[in-house]
Amino acid sequence: MQFRKALMAGAIAVLISGVGHASVSSDEAKKLGTTLTGVGADMAASADGAIPAYSGGLTSAPSGFKAGSGIRPDPFAGEKPVVTIDAKNMDKYSANLTEGTKALMKKYPGYHIDVYPTHRTAAFPKFVVDNTAKCALEAKTDAGGRSMSGCHAGFPFPIPQTGFEAMWNHLVRFNGVAYDTKYRNYNVDASGHATLSTEGNAVEEYPYWDTSKPDADVFWEQRLTYTGPARRAGEAMQIVDPLNYSDKGRKAWQYLPGQRRVKVAPDLAFDTPNPGSGGSSTFDDVFLFNGSMERYDFKLVGKKEIYVPYNDYKMAYESKADGLLTPNFLNPADVRWEMHRVWVVEATLAAGKRHIYSKRTFYLDEDSWAAVASEAYDAHGQLFRTGFAYITPAYDMPAPVADLHGIYDVMAGSYSLTGFSGETGGVRYTKPMSERDWAPESLAGSGVR
Repeated sequence: MQFRKALMAGAIAVLISGVGHASVSSDEAKKLGTTLTGVGADMAASADGAIPAYSGGLTSAPSGFKAGSGIRPDPFAGEKPVVTIDAKNMDKYSANLTEGTKALMKKYPGYHIDVYPTHRTAAFPKFVVDNTAKCALEAKTDAGGRSMSGCHAGFPFPIPQTGFEAMWNHLVRFNGVAYDTKYRNYNVDASGHATLSTEGNAVEEYPYWDTSKPDADVFWEQRLTYTGPARRAGEAMQIVDPLNYSDKGRKAWQYLPGQRRVKVAPDLAFDTPNPGSGGSSTFDDVFLFNGSMERYDFKLVGKKEIYVPYNDYKMAYESKADGLLTPNFLNPADVRWEMHRVWVVEATLAAGKRHIYSKRTFYLDEDSWAAVASEAYDAHGQLFRTGFAYITPAYDMPAPVADLHGIYDVMAGSYSLTGFSGETGGVRYTKPMSERDWAPESLAGSGVR
């Protein structure tokens, strides 16, 4: 499919530089709720009908769901694939495959994707849609795109004009206000051996979406308490990300049992190897991208229709690690793929900045703004890593959650899976913790063995 020509000619300089500016005109904003959904996705079906028209998303739970549970049964369990794509027929579908997907098909003869009927399940509470309409007129980026202001409890840029704006939608994406998981992260090396790299408890909150905190200057905070493997049990980590990165920057703390004290940890960002994945990915690979955008220039390319993992309830909540973590790649039988429209954003290393990735491509789901696929290239322009998020909209919230994700190291022949919680209770919505509980000093108590 052709890229959608969605950028105004007069905005080219802004697109490249990310210079702060006011958002769209009132006439443009009127498209929300008419030709566009309340958060900016195209309402209409695709030309060939493979992507249906948006009809409000999935807001009712299947009969097997238990209220309050973190495990969400697959509402599409009875469906069968409409096509299977592998190295033998990939050329026929090449225009709708990411470069990362094609690289995996070329590298591994057994790798394939099972494509199912598309369901646009992303849905949001009414306040999200209402506030997004206001933000479309008032939100702006500052500090060369690194900071965002003028919006609370809504998507700031439902009709993005720059790559920075699109990425802000991903950074503040709506997952709900507060939730926790007992999770496991795994690495599978080039020989096919799977290893538990980390397990623990994760608490995540988005004060940005808390309507009782209109002045919140933090959009996301996370606390991880490691319970395994044995060598890591008792460690803890906390990250706090602000709306104004240029003024405050990320704050991070770490607790190590052997030292018995909480330490400020400014290196828990950018291309620092992430201990949660055993160092097989970077800190800003989490959720395919997170943290400050200061090391890249982000360019909004346009829209494209591609095959991406979507509605992966079977994988997230029903599969077992032993069967899912096969050599070289996740068991294709457990991963559901669908055709969806995505915003394509290209990131190139900014002048004077350092990172192990010289270029990155992100594919943002138009219905949820979550990054659902990514590619990262090394200093020589070779594909280094490719990532996928396995979105499972929480129909009970509703919120399109895409925290479960994996990173394939195309060069090393290994991969990692982060946030697997189907065997340990899934994703549970909670009440926000108190400021006292979020105090860095309390990190020591949460990490005591």
